[in-house]
Amino acid sequence: MEKVLQQEEIDAMVRAARSGNADGSIASGPVVQPWDIRQAGQVGREQLHAINQLHELFARNLTHSVGAYLRIGFDCRLVSAEHLTYREFLQRVPEKTYLASCDLTPVGVPALLQFDLAIAFPIIDVLLGGEGKGSEAVRDITDIEEQVLESIVRIICRELQTAWEAISLEFNFGQRQQISQAQRLMLPDEKNLCLSFEIKMSETRGTLNLAVPALVSNALLRKLSADLSYQRPRSPIEARRQIEKKLLDCSFSVELSLPHLHVPLQSLAELTPGTVLPFPRSAAAPAVLQVEEVRLCTAAPVRVNSRRAARVVSLEPVIPQAGEP
Repeated sequence: MEKVLQQEEIDAMVRAARSGNADGSIASGPVVQPWDIRQAGQVGREQLHAINQLHELFARNLTHSVGAYLRIGFDCRLVSAEHLTYREFLQRVPEKTYLASCDLTPVGVPALLQFDLAIAFPIIDVLLGGEGKGSEAVRDITDIEEQVLESIVRIICRELQTAWEAISLEFNFGQRQQISQAQRLMLPDEKNLCLSFEIKMSETRGTLNLAVPALVSNALLRKLSADLSYQRPRSPIEARRQIEKKLLDCSFSVELSLPHLHVPLQSLAELTPGTVLPFPRSAAAPAVLQVEEVRLCTAAPVRVNSRRAARVVSLEPVIPQAGEP
């Protein structure tokens, strides 16, 4: 049976069409949006900024440490910091490269460090007495070269430990890893904080990459978030109140005096111990209390127990500061 629309229903459909709601329904309640579960654990903007600052400092420290150790020009700079799965991190690793595991104490999980051979060979050359020139040979590192390069990896671990000292994490050199071994080091879908650094040495350049499990990086992120919430920028009103609160605990130089007194020089010249020097001012006239040479009030000198004091008679009018009405 065909339904017959009432006039009220027709008017409602016309209004809905004009407002852009073609089905005649009225939008109400919360707006539901699709969410990709792969976005879980992504680094927020403020956290990313804090992580970048932390590891830019690590890169500068590594520049000085390795440069001093090798006694040549060595430059390390942060390129990126992002959350990737372990599979995505390994997909970016070259087929021939240097991989090493780092044991993270006390959490008991490993991190993976990757060194480009383009920068590993010049470092080895310097440590063996060479000039640190690049090598075009496409080959793997020998056992002897691996032991030589290990000293640099230990310096990197030491500087990483310094950078992550906020969560009392120790980076200890584990062992060199082959690609097949590295694939079993963590679960493929496990989230990692992946850091990428560019390294320059005279005529060569390469990358240093680090993958830290989310179990550890999340602890660092929570610490950074707590520090950011503590150090969040204050509004001008909050900042002024904070300054006022701190000023209340400050001590200022206070002087209770009778300014602008005129005494003959003859009276001053004849001063001796015990002399009474009269002032041309009534004994009932109050003195002036000044704070850092600013008149605060008029007051009468009094005594409270064994201490001198000032009894406020009247307050001075407040002089408006520049820019105030």
